Amino acid sequence: MAVIGKDELTRLIERYKCIHPFNPMLLDGDGYILTVKDDVTLNYLEHKNVISHEVVFTPPSYVAHLTAKSRYGRLGLSFLNAAKVHSGFVGRIVLEVVNLNNERKPITIRHGDPFMHIEFIERIGRPSPYEGEYQFQYMSDDEVNMYISFVLREFDSVFNMEMLERIASRRVMQVSD
Repeated sequence: MAVIGKDELTRLIERYKCIHPFNPMLLDGDGYILTVKDDVTLNYLEHKNVISHEVVFTPPSYVAHLTAKSRYGRLGLSFLNAAKVHSGFVGRIVLEVVNLNNERKPITIRHGDPFMHIEFIERIGRPSPYEGEYQFQYMSDDEVNMYISFVLREFDSVFNMEMLERIASRRVMQVSD
């Protein structure tokens, strides 16, 4: 297993739509910087979900890891969830955060702000793609249809249409505050 370097990551993104929309300016070292979908303000001790603007697809022979931009940790934002993206996952990334700011001030994260690093890591062994309830989360119907079509064309021996359509019909659609 190895972290995918910038040149290989660019090729992977272009070939498999691993990041959509893709902005080459957000490549960072051996990863990519995901941005924020919607403005989020957290008051002191408040917990909320921060959703990526970009849709992420982790091809079946990869996993991905997330780390938050240190700028937010320095403000007092704490990240509550594990930072792994399963192989075969398609959807917007959600980080669960809480405001632990020492001054007890609100923290605001704005649409388009760079928020989290994602690194893709090559995995070894037979593909076992994610089939959980968060597949296709926060994606539009058009985005889901685009990815189902793409995934079946590129990985038809790993995924099946019936399973993907069933998961898509039950996907998480909107944020609850």
